[in-house]
Amino acid sequence: MHRIFTTSFAAVYPLYVAKAERKGRTQAEVDEVIEWLTGFDDAELAQHIAAGTTFAEFFADARLNPNASLITGTVCGVRVQDVEDPLMQKIRYLDLLVDELGRGRPMAKILRVARSA
Repeated sequence: MHRIFTTSFAAVYPLYVAKAERKGRTQAEVDEVIEWLTGFDDAELAQHIAAGTTFAEFFADARLNPNASLITGTVCGVRVQDVEDPLMQKIRYLDLLVDELGRGRPMAKILRVARSA
């Protein structure tokens, strides 16, 4: 079991926010990305943060977005679509989405919004 699985989501969440804010993005945008991926609303997200939920528990409760499989790219040199462990893949998805925020990618592209014809 990887150490991140038992790490509190609340311990990492401020790092996600700080990373985004350093690049001119907002906490609300970080929350939007998390909510898109996990299906948690603001209250559920706040509850997980307050409770010190581990990443394993956080993603066990999540209702993963059906478009999450459209998330591709690399985090720390690892292609997220090639990660075999399902929990690690979900964590990497979240890492990549926050990275995309920091790189200034438009929210519609981060959230994998399909273009209408």
